[in-house]
Amino acid sequence: MQGIGFKGHLLGAALLLSSLNGCGPVETRPAKEEILAAKMQAMEEFNGLSTNGLGTNGLSTNGLGTNGLGTNGLGTLQFSTWFQTNPQLNEEVMKYFVYCAVSAGQTRTYVDASSDTTYTWSGGLGLAPGWSEGIPATVDEQQLISACLAAHTNKYGARVPISVLGRNANGEAIPFTEQELKDYPDKEACFFGNLFNGEGVFSGSDGSPLARNNSAARFCALTDNSDIKNGEQEDDDRCAPMHRIRRLKCNKLCEQDPEKKFYSTCTYNGVTYRAITTRMRKQDVFKCGDGVCQYTEKCGTSDTPDNCKDCGPCP
Repeated sequence: MQGIGFKGHLLGAALLLSSLNGCGPVETRPAKEEILAAKMQAMEEFNGLSTNGLGTNGLSTNGLGTNGLGTNGLGTLQFSTWFQTNPQLNEEVMKYFVYCAVSAGQTRTYVDASSDTTYTWSGGLGLAPGWSEGIPATVDEQQLISACLAAHTNKYGARVPISVLGRNANGEAIPFTEQELKDYPDKEACFFGNLFNGEGVFSGSDGSPLARNNSAARFCALTDNSDIKNGEQEDDDRCAPMHRIRRLKCNKLCEQDPEKKFYSTCTYNGVTYRAITTRMRKQDVFKCGDGVCQYTEKCGTSDTPDNCKDCGPCP
């Protein structure tokens, strides 16, 4: 339920992956309440992965697709080399990565021998149950992890709570409550793609277009005024490496799940992907003209986000 930022490659260094009790994958399925608790914690603490965390090179080169996230599958030189290229960023990537892939109540731990540092990451959504136990990732799992990482990405690097909805690779819905839907009442976006095979990752708008004087805390999700003016442009690369699809909304790209609360698949460029759907809070849409200069707004003398009088005249 929150966003993350991702860079160039993925997963690093002699991973010593363990479950919470240190004895390998947890075999019992986490209770719905446990998953909901992990979701709530993520809503409060996650949602700030920067776009440079979504690099498309690492997932296919660090052994993840063939080894999985089990206790013995990631002690590879590829992972170690990747992680040590940028430990600070890649540690953040792994936090979201494990949260998306692994079930609540489990952890994965990596010991970086070069710095004698131990990293521990907690599971949450359990989107890739087979992969989490060390089985090579299926295409469905690759797609769901890619979509989940994209959903947690924020162009501004801000931590903005969101509601994350969808199904894991076994077809089980991510638990949610009616209260969650009330707390996050506005439809936001659909996310889909595959970072493992180079197809890329995409976002489409699911909510109403923003008014000309509004801007969203999660720019890479909602349709904004520039989309309306430039509707003939299909892809928006201001969220690169994520491609923001401007021309078509989620309801044109995606199939609604039987629960009618989210999309189960989205089709783009002739490929059908497993999808993740997000909802947002009303207070995370900002208005130029309310007297507060938000991080989504720029200096100026008018009432649009890129020329906003709330931030004062430009020097």
